[in-house]
Amino acid sequence: MTYAGGRPMLDADSHLMELPGFLDPFIERDLRDELKGREMTQLASRLDAAVADAERRRTDPRRRAEAEERLLQDKGWNALGAFDSAERSRALDLFGFEAQLVFATFSTAMFVGRDEDLLYGGSAAHNRAVAAFCERDPRLLPVSFVPLVDPARAVRLLEEAIDLGSGAVHVPSTAAGARGPTHPDLDPFWQLLNDSGIPFVLHIGGGGRLLDRAFHNNGRPVTDHLGGGENIRSKDFLAISSSPSVFLGALILDGLFDRFPDIRGGVIEEGASWVVSWLRTLDHAQRAFRRTEEPLRELELEPSEYVTQHLKFTPFAGEPVGWMIEQAGAELFMFSTDFPHPEGGRDPLAKFEAELTSTTDQEKHQFFYANMAELLGPSLAPTSADA
Repeated sequence: MTYAGGRPMLDADSHLMELPGFLDPFIERDLRDELKGREMTQLASRLDAAVADAERRRTDPRRRAEAEERLLQDKGWNALGAFDSAERSRALDLFGFEAQLVFATFSTAMFVGRDEDLLYGGSAAHNRAVAAFCERDPRLLPVSFVPLVDPARAVRLLEEAIDLGSGAVHVPSTAAGARGPTHPDLDPFWQLLNDSGIPFVLHIGGGGRLLDRAFHNNGRPVTDHLGGGENIRSKDFLAISSSPSVFLGALILDGLFDRFPDIRGGVIEEGASWVVSWLRTLDHAQRAFRRTEEPLRELELEPSEYVTQHLKFTPFAGEPVGWMIEQAGAELFMFSTDFPHPEGGRDPLAKFEAELTSTTDQEKHQFFYANMAELLGPSLAPTSADA
């Protein structure tokens, strides 16, 4: 029996764990000296051990069986299929998911910054590398990364992402340099996305630093839940919704979805409880400012209606999904594992099930399958299950 237990399921958030040199074969020649070989050398011994363990699994059936038994217990580079695409296919067999979006983990840290040549050259290498990881299994849907600071380069990068067979396009949930994300200069990007049938996604980390570091300077320092100091802590958690709520609010209030009505978007690993109150905040913003802001008067729908028609969200395991569905609608929320990151937990399905006891079978089907299928669209969504 698979983890899904025969239920049709799609996973809206998974990751690969890059090894040293992950991007190197895909970097353009003129950027190789600046990008090649950028790695976290302090992790060398840990990575060497993980690679050695994977090699033993390939040659030792007993070790392979043990790893399969620990499918959701082993995390990071130690997980089955963390960096080996053949193993990832086997992990999907064991999960029983019909598809999953695949994000990289660390690659963007190598090139995100003020240098636009490195930003776009690194993004192109990233997209090719993730696509190569996924290319042998149609269930693995690669997520490309497209910054918006240079509209012309963003279009060219999106064109290549489409050609690579991307399952989604990750855009940063920030202003596009000196422009807002709805500036007319970016209309060619949104038009191409609209026509491509591929959704955009936001993801934690894509909005930059969650919180001013000074808030942690309280005389009582704590480590994060992974044992370090640079990952998310409790006060960071409070700020997770800030970036996606503002970015998406700008798209809605500036009428992006009226101009490009086929665009679909997902918010991944940024929680979803906040969506309930945000829907009401959006509608209140229109009522409060429409007298002085012409774009608000031109909207064809109430702001919250654009959310229902165009956007999906992945709750964290343990959030009150049943209550969220009751308050905001069953069409908004999607299942995800965050595999193999530890934040996803050892049994996300059980945690979600515990919060869905009052929902109908149809609402559960929407959460575990149909909503992500709608996000992906007919050209990408699997067809073997009844959506």
